[in-house]
Amino acid sequence: MEKRGLAPIRLKIQIIYTILTNGYLYGYISGKIYKGGMKYACVPGLNCYSCPGALGSCPMGALQNALNEQNLKVPFGVLGFLFFFGSLFGRFVCGFLCPFGLVQDLLHRIPLLKKYKRKRLPFHQVLKYGKYPVLLGLVILGSSVLFTGYVKMPAFCKYLCPSGTLMGALPLMGTNSQLRSLAGGLFGWKLGVLVLLLIVSVMVYRPFCQYLCPLGAIYGWFNRFSLVQIQWTKEACISCGACQNACPLQLTPPEISVSPECIKCGQCIKACPAHCLQYKSMGGNKLNSNDIVTDITEDM
Repeated sequence: MEKRGLAPIRLKIQIIYTILTNGYLYGYISGKIYKGGMKYACVPGLNCYSCPGALGSCPMGALQNALNEQNLKVPFGVLGFLFFFGSLFGRFVCGFLCPFGLVQDLLHRIPLLKKYKRKRLPFHQVLKYGKYPVLLGLVILGSSVLFTGYVKMPAFCKYLCPSGTLMGALPLMGTNSQLRSLAGGLFGWKLGVLVLLLIVSVMVYRPFCQYLCPLGAIYGWFNRFSLVQIQWTKEACISCGACQNACPLQLTPPEISVSPECIKCGQCIKACPAHCLQYKSMGGNKLNSNDIVTDITEDM
């Protein structure tokens, strides 16, 4: 169990977490958004506020709403939330606790276009920095400075977020004819972005996470220092390349866990024949499945 880590149960955690955070069934039936007390709390993954089933708020949406305030203030509450989950998990959140990450994982499992499947897009070393301009341009500037004096708006949610289109706009339109009648060019643009990303996800592993997600950009900054780590014991490594071949992001052993791209999925642990990779806390204590699942449950 120690060698296998969390990899065998990752999909179960993703599904259970998605159901728990989007469990407002009445919203899907009625086409109404849940607005109870829980909606004021953020969830760690990309989880659209406008989803009829969402019980919590998306941290990117909350950050933009805070920046949209008339008198621009530092959003300490949202930043503290991101710092807490970033310092605790890093991009482990992306690998285990993001509903749109689950969607991309499932699409990539579809056995179509096998000869075109790849882990990265061409020019990956340049494109992987795309999520930082999205964070700066759409989330921060787009919600505060860029539209100061005109109309402030959650620019990332409005123009790009595929999770909002898939889990929010589409279910709402399915039950609300008035919304369908109001759909215009902007919705067509968002739908086009979503469809393109879903198609590419069949061939490329998590393209939105790798190249466009601003939340992944933030959590990636914490990867090297977060409590949950995948530790590589260099002295035990036999340089067989099994971990890099198994890694859905094609990371090398020195990059695993510390790279801003690593989602700490545990595939490398499962593949390593020399047992030189394992989940550990920053303090060096070995973590097993029960340890991390308990931490996740307590934080939800």
